[in-house]
Amino acid sequence: MKTTRFLVAGLLGSAATAAFLAAPASAQTTDTDQAAPVVDDDNVIVVTARRREESIQDVPLSITAISGEALAKSGTLEITELAQEVPNLTLEVSRGTNTTLTAFIRGVGQQDPVAGFEAGVGLYVDDIYLNRPQGAVLDIYDVERIEVLRGPQGTLYGRNTIGGAIKYVTAALPDETEIKVRGTYGSYNQADLIVTASTPVSDSLKVGVSGARLSRGGFGDNLVQEGVENYNKDVWGARGTIEFDNGPLFIRLSGDYVKDNSDPRQGHRLLPGAFSGAPVLDDVYDTRAGLDVVDQEVEAYGGGLTIAYELNDTMTVKSITGYRKDHSTTPIDFDSLPQADLDVPAIYRNKQFSQELQFLYEGDRLSGVLGAYYLDASAFTAFDVALFTTGAIPSVNLPGLNAQTLGDVDTKTWSIFGDFTYDLTDQFSLSLGGRYTWDKRTSRILRTTFVGGYSDLFPPTDAVPIAVTSDFNGSATFKEFTPRASLSFKPNANHTFYATYSKGFKGGGFDPRGQTSQAPDLDGDGDIDYADQYEFLSFAPETVDSYEIGWKASLLDDSLFISLAAFKGDYTDVQIPGSVGVDSNGDGISDSFVGITSNAGDADVNGVEFEGRAVVGRNFAGPGSRLTFNWALGVLDAKYNTFIDAFGNDVADQRVFQNTPDVTVNTGFDLGIPVASGIVDFLGSVSLRSDASQFELPGPLDQDGYALVDASIVYTDDSDRWSIGIHGKNLFDQRYIVSGYDFVTGSVLGLEGNLTAFYGDPRRVFVTGQVKF
Repeated sequence: MKTTRFLVAGLLGSAATAAFLAAPASAQTTDTDQAAPVVDDDNVIVVTARRREESIQDVPLSITAISGEALAKSGTLEITELAQEVPNLTLEVSRGTNTTLTAFIRGVGQQDPVAGFEAGVGLYVDDIYLNRPQGAVLDIYDVERIEVLRGPQGTLYGRNTIGGAIKYVTAALPDETEIKVRGTYGSYNQADLIVTASTPVSDSLKVGVSGARLSRGGFGDNLVQEGVENYNKDVWGARGTIEFDNGPLFIRLSGDYVKDNSDPRQGHRLLPGAFSGAPVLDDVYDTRAGLDVVDQEVEAYGGGLTIAYELNDTMTVKSITGYRKDHSTTPIDFDSLPQADLDVPAIYRNKQFSQELQFLYEGDRLSGVLGAYYLDASAFTAFDVALFTTGAIPSVNLPGLNAQTLGDVDTKTWSIFGDFTYDLTDQFSLSLGGRYTWDKRTSRILRTTFVGGYSDLFPPTDAVPIAVTSDFNGSATFKEFTPRASLSFKPNANHTFYATYSKGFKGGGFDPRGQTSQAPDLDGDGDIDYADQYEFLSFAPETVDSYEIGWKASLLDDSLFISLAAFKGDYTDVQIPGSVGVDSNGDGISDSFVGITSNAGDADVNGVEFEGRAVVGRNFAGPGSRLTFNWALGVLDAKYNTFIDAFGNDVADQRVFQNTPDVTVNTGFDLGIPVASGIVDFLGSVSLRSDASQFELPGPLDQDGYALVDASIVYTDDSDRWSIGIHGKNLFDQRYIVSGYDFVTGSVLGLEGNLTAFYGDPRRVFVTGQVKF
């Protein structure tokens, strides 16, 4: 599977079969309200993507949304599983973590989760933008739908994002008192329990709460730390909501809390220990990681307040206020060995406050939104880089060598945005939008070399500081206007053609892992001064000009729904973060490291996306029976035109895009057959991804193409009061790399040859049951 032929053939075969018959897979919407998409009696999906009700084929945007009901039926448990269903999407648990999210859409994203780097893909929970990726691997429960918007966003709501946005929309409270209990039990002693309760207090006031206990044993074990598992799960979560709806006034207050006490997720060494001779383990989920100076723990909480008031039949004003905070500690053992050859205990602390105001207008021919957005966020990262084996060798002679790094980054952003659609005729519509963004980034970077063990971040310690290698304060402001324009043509009720241009922007910043003592004389004045350090640590904003044409159609009497889009992205000043080893004394051994974030020049990201669903049969096995097929194809051609390395050389022909397979495919079916007083759904899917590279420099962590096969059988009672299902994930037990650390290719750090990989989940089988009262 080192070529894409099999992937394309599989998709085209399924699409050709389904093209005779069809039905919509999942509603597609950008609606920021709590109302879910509606399906009318003619099987036409109705959404409010542009603040008005319209069928899905009228919406000139690349969007996929999957309802909570569909996610539950397929046994989807975590947000990362969406990458199997959505074209040109990569969602991964970040290396060395349990709940930090790495996201890429159409080749645009951000791999490094440390402070100082903005996300290329925005993540929203109920319209509240999450500024940091820690605690962002969300578990799927109590959810109305999850939406994935591809391409630059920013003229309709919230924070500007250059690659796209993922929106997690929790369920609205029902009109009647309801208690729902959902349980899961399966492989690796997985045992989940989710309880949700809500009730109306009066005609206008409703309250609801939910709690979750999510647990699972490890896929592997830590072979040197007794009682510690690898890839286990130990999570508590809770949510609460109050809704007030009284005519023109709607208020929603919500809050959530998550505590993750899972054991550290450590990697699998791909090479024998060059210094210790430790062999490669047989089980890729086992580890010998010995780092234990800090516990693995994540605590995150936040809340949101939405107030909407209808001024009249055409105008509404809305306020969205958000607050979030999280704290994490994690022992990241890069070498995954008992000795501290390259051990990184880390601390993350993040908090944010955001305020958004919207003015919504909906007239006979004109509709749209004007808005303003403010974000005040702080991100603090502190970690040691323990190179104890390196420090012990005679040429270095610094026992317990350790580089402590503190990065404290504050972000303030203001923006105004607007997007309006005007129906020129009954067939032509023109949309124009724009956003002006003002970002201010302030960073404090402090790096100190210690000897004698771990630093004072991780007491008790007797380590002694011997040198400060960075003591930097910097501030920068980035401003940009990003327009959007779209023209749509609807020749009849069943077809929509559109062409769209949009510009995306992501601000620059300062690499918190940078070391000012490594800065060269960049301005040529004969002195390595603050100006040199500023330029060495800073990186510029990146932008993308995105062009897209698309066609959406409802065919065969609303039995076949398809969405086809072709896009071209001109990607400029691409931000590429990385860390390299540093040889400070010229003995040929790296005794420290330095973060280097470069702007790669320019790149082209072009591609095609094809989604659809077909109804093969209705009522063929009795009233209510049905058979549907769905498919999604993403094809990307992403390449650098210019990539200037640290030595001033253009190495574009030697660099590739991170986490961006050329082809992503999903195809599946849902066969529903009435049985007794309910319906049995037989579901199956195959998801395929072509070869992908973990880093911009190809290396041994690159993953060949692979396929994942899932299946489910679910019985749902006609009253919708109860259901039970059995689900199988990764049925053929595929082993595939999702992230890793490479200090072998290009840069060496540590003496052991540190090349470690983190793997996707193995085969799992579990049973789910749900009861409503």
